[in-house]
Amino acid sequence: MSGAALGIEIIVVFFLALIILHRYGDFKKQHKLVLVATLLAWHLCFLIIFILPLDVTTTIYNQCKHDINESYAAPPTNNGSPQYQQYASSTPRKQECFKPWSYIPDGIMPIFWRVVYWTSQFLTWILLPFMQSYARSGGFSIAGKIKTALIENAIYYGTYLLIFGAFLIYVAINPNISLQWNQLQTIGIAAANTWGLFLLVLLLGYGLVEIPRSHWNGAKKGYLLMKTYFKVAKLMTEKADAEENLEDIMEEVRKVNESIKYNHPLRKCVDTVLKKCPPEYQERMGRNMDDYEDFEERPNTYPTEKSLAKLHKQVIYSVQRHRRTQVQWQILLEQAFYLEDVAKNETSATHQFVHTFQSQEPENKIIQYLYTPTVEWYWECLLRPWFHRILAIILATFSIIVVWSECTFFSPKPVLSLFAVFIQLARDNYNYFYIEIACFFTIFFLSICVYSTVFRIRVFNYYYLASHHQTDAYSLLFSGMLFCRLTPPLCLNFLGLTHMDSAFSQRPADQQTAYTSIMGSMKVLSFIADGFYIYYPMLVVILCIATYFSLGTRCLNLLGFQQFMGDNEMTSDLVDEGKELIRREKRKRQRQEDGENRRREWKERYGSNREDSARNRSVQADQKESSFSETNTSRLASKYTRSNGRNERDRVELLQDAEPMDFNADSISEDPLDSDLGRYQPGGRYLSMSRSRIFDDV
Repeated sequence: MSGAALGIEIIVVFFLALIILHRYGDFKKQHKLVLVATLLAWHLCFLIIFILPLDVTTTIYNQCKHDINESYAAPPTNNGSPQYQQYASSTPRKQECFKPWSYIPDGIMPIFWRVVYWTSQFLTWILLPFMQSYARSGGFSIAGKIKTALIENAIYYGTYLLIFGAFLIYVAINPNISLQWNQLQTIGIAAANTWGLFLLVLLLGYGLVEIPRSHWNGAKKGYLLMKTYFKVAKLMTEKADAEENLEDIMEEVRKVNESIKYNHPLRKCVDTVLKKCPPEYQERMGRNMDDYEDFEERPNTYPTEKSLAKLHKQVIYSVQRHRRTQVQWQILLEQAFYLEDVAKNETSATHQFVHTFQSQEPENKIIQYLYTPTVEWYWECLLRPWFHRILAIILATFSIIVVWSECTFFSPKPVLSLFAVFIQLARDNYNYFYIEIACFFTIFFLSICVYSTVFRIRVFNYYYLASHHQTDAYSLLFSGMLFCRLTPPLCLNFLGLTHMDSAFSQRPADQQTAYTSIMGSMKVLSFIADGFYIYYPMLVVILCIATYFSLGTRCLNLLGFQQFMGDNEMTSDLVDEGKELIRREKRKRQRQEDGENRRREWKERYGSNREDSARNRSVQADQKESSFSETNTSRLASKYTRSNGRNERDRVELLQDAEPMDFNADSISEDPLDSDLGRYQPGGRYLSMSRSRIFDDV
């Protein structure tokens, strides 16, 4: 098995990163270079987490062989040292060292870590930031996109050079240190790890509390349903805003398309912008291509290439945002419907889980055979809440151990870090399998706390990892950058917690892991190695307390950012609004299913000859009803979210008055979502849908 475990884990981790990337990225539409760069960054970071336990067991085995040699021939330099004599007397003499099943031959791990580490650093500091700006740039040429990317990344490079320069000045003015290439390399690594450790502690403090709490709240069906209603109301506002923003951008594209004819030099740029528009808008705006106009007669009315590049960038962003909100809206509706079904089925006497709506996706016959309605009822209504509670207790126990170890890992004697105690017990007995399991679960839990926070955080609409293939190229590359910057300090922190780092080990003759050896001796910067790396992780206690009491959520709520809080008036209003939106969507879907049932009965009774005519009439009626319902829903969300200054009576009346709907009213023809509106007319006029009816009463 020599080296086989390393190869197996490399392959397994590759497919793991590929599966996660497939969940968030879109393999069909996104650029292949973006997908490859993100996959490489994720793969390298996950490799460090999975391979580091193998490095630990290999180091312990080499240490065992070194102890056997030292037991027969003690070095003369340390023979009279009281510290060494105490260590030698307390160390049992092993006559034989058993090679671990995952042993990696000498010389492989140092080369492997150098390739992985320096490749990830090249990605996070040079390639990925450049590709990130290049992907979002609205330029029409390669040179223009490269110029934009270099200007935008000057801030990133400047912050790194500022930290590196401060360390370099400290070393230069220190008379006891002579600058060498290895020391300069260590300074660069220390600067990168310092930058990553700042962010690592923030994310870790949030994840240590939020992950156990999310599973504990997952056992509360009422809590989950209220939170889903809250998300529905917020997403409805974002969905309406995305639709309005898309309409405004399409209006600007329409004006540019009308002003620049096919004989203009900038026509190629306009065609590039039109290709990024949704297909329905391309069809509408493509009707003005056959008119000839001499562009030299009106030189002042034409946009510049710079303005077209800005418009191109806005089109890419607005289309991606609009598509993402549409997909998330459907997913959130399915989640709300299912949670309502769970609440209804909890009091079922037949113990059979009944769905309000049947799933539109075809189910696997094997899963359908095993996961019967009875099994589903027992799992969803009885077993699943207890599963979440037990898992929450286990995760909370791990979080307490991590917080305690973060505050005590710097003490080599006595050993206070619980992770170091567990590893030390297995190390004395040379139980390699237990060591690998303990190391893997420790670093895996730390990485879950950090990486899950990366997947959860959202920086407005610029960085947002959305599942179901809705993450844009900018966010994918940004996540790869964060992973590459967080993983090295995370692994060094893990080695410190388990006392596998020689700086915190109680054994003076312990060997370093191959991963630690590539970092160099941090003693070049003593105030970093002996101060910042030891005491800064203790701030995780303060961050955990702040997360437990939801101080960040309360601050965001005071600043106007809507956050889910059970004791807040705005939260209650949004929950009520979300409940009303779910009712409307449920009625609309019920009408659609009734229409399908009527068409099915018509086919069975009269045959397929009259099916087409009946289907057309039913589809037209359903489209009118669906369009009118969506319009009223958008009006409700827009009016509600933009009238926070009104009193509570106005809000209640708004929700009550929006309920009655007359499907025979003439206002259906004025629906802004109707396909007959918002298109280019033969007379040359384009009717915009941005502010016609959605925000007519603001």
